Amino acid sequence: MAEHELVEVWRRIIRGDGKSWVVFAHATCVVLPAPGPADDLARQAVDILREYGPVVAGSSAGDFGTITLEPGPGWVVYGHHNDVLTYVGPGEVTDATDLAVGLHGRAKRDRDGRELTVVHVEDKRAA
Repeated sequence: MAEHELVEVWRRIIRGDGKSWVVFAHATCVVLPAPGPADDLARQAVDILREYGPVVAGSSAGDFGTITLEPGPGWVVYGHHNDVLTYVGPGEVTDATDLAVGLHGRAKRDRDGRELTVVHVEDKRAA
């Protein structure tokens, strides 16, 4: 998925004018609901994803849940941090079960948590 398409997907998913968010290369988004006026949003998101992105087997970092997007298409996979979400598009999985979608999304979050490549910052702080 191209970067601009990914940004539009997250704009559709995240509702509310007051929520800033940061998207990473493999479709993980870190929502920053109340950043300070001088905060570096990308740095804050990287710090969160560095801690909560990588999967650690046998820990809460391996847990996940899925949300089917209505209207679709696709799913959001969440884990052990409420503000770390990963988008999975319908073309990414051949099996649309919660388990298959969740495992795929968790793997994408793990990759983003290790690579930490920011592709977009949506700054919704009041000017």
